[in-house]
Amino acid sequence: MKWMIASDLHGSAFYTRQLMNAYEREQADRLLLLGDILNHGPRNGLPEEYDPMAVAAMLNAKKEDILCVRGNCDSEVDQMVLEFPIMAEYAILSVGKKMIFATHGHRFNTKNPPPLHQGDILLHGHTHVLVCEQQEGYVYCNPGSVTFPKDGHRGYMILEGDILLWKTLDGEEILGLSLAES
Repeated sequence: MKWMIASDLHGSAFYTRQLMNAYEREQADRLLLLGDILNHGPRNGLPEEYDPMAVAAMLNAKKEDILCVRGNCDSEVDQMVLEFPIMAEYAILSVGKKMIFATHGHRFNTKNPPPLHQGDILLHGHTHVLVCEQQEGYVYCNPGSVTFPKDGHRGYMILEGDILLWKTLDGEEILGLSLAES
């Protein structure tokens, strides 16, 4: 199964359109969204082409493909316009014998990790910074932000088999990681 993983859309129809074009280009089977889907949040300015209803329409068109966790800017009101669940605090994926704990990052993060086994992966957004680093006992990965990257890397991740790739919205590979080796 090929997963596309993205976070922090913050209501930008402009960047969500680019993400959905990348989703089609990648021919991924599923899209995992790590929260902050429609709302720009009080600490962010208005994103380019801020249009939460257009973002909802684009995502709803792929509702069968989407797994989503709740971000700190997501609410029950957002759930009313999205046709796929967004209110879960976390999701669990498995890669071989390793667990991927996917969450937004405002509750569970490197300062407050969930219980993990040696080699498991903590995957979250929230910080808007692309990261892949070994922590004590686990690997921490973050796809950064589609709309408001703090490190200049506007993109997503691809998980296929035991390989994680970070890519820009136009498909340029930035970083790769073999989970078999982590």
